[in-house]
Amino acid sequence: MAVTAAVFDVGNVLYGWDPDSFLVRQIADDDSRLRFIEDTDLYGWHETLDGGRPFDEAAAELSEKFPAYAALISAWGDRFGETIIDPVPGVHAIVEELGTKKVPLFAITNFSADFWKPFYEREMAFFGRFRDIVVSGEEKLLKPDPAIYYRALHRFELKPDEALFIDDREINVEGALAVGMAAHLFNSAEDLRDRLKSEGLL
Repeated sequence: MAVTAAVFDVGNVLYGWDPDSFLVRQIADDDSRLRFIEDTDLYGWHETLDGGRPFDEAAAELSEKFPAYAALISAWGDRFGETIIDPVPGVHAIVEELGTKKVPLFAITNFSADFWKPFYEREMAFFGRFRDIVVSGEEKLLKPDPAIYYRALHRFELKPDEALFIDDREINVEGALAVGMAAHLFNSAEDLRDRLKSEGLL
């Protein structure tokens, strides 16, 4: 069957995600910043939030283990929106073009449920173009687990080969391919535009 719908990742496909620049503003010294990241396993810990763990619970546990970092851990939750930067160049224009052509738009994102709600509300004018968005923290499933792709396809009412999945991480692209979706490893808006044209979506 021909691809009929576009399914986007969010971070570094629709919007830039730059936690490092946020952390630099919190901890200017490189060695101290690296020590905080390594001591707390910050990105591994953050993945548990994407997997559905409530921030308050996870932050309380981590702060108890590392009381010297409690303020930094709290800031990760209070100011997480600052880690999300500008729209990825050229991609919002592509989304608008797809919408004009009545191509069904969906998304699957690894994102904390606690952090998703304020971000979604902030960017509702853009996300209003999407028919549905599957958020890992709400589903308690993470890409590239096949279960999140199957759940999304069921919700989107799509057969796997009707969907083109777009993600910047090869492991997530491979996960989509494994369940029978078409998939595109995102590098740039220009490259994506070429793929969408080849699929007949643009």
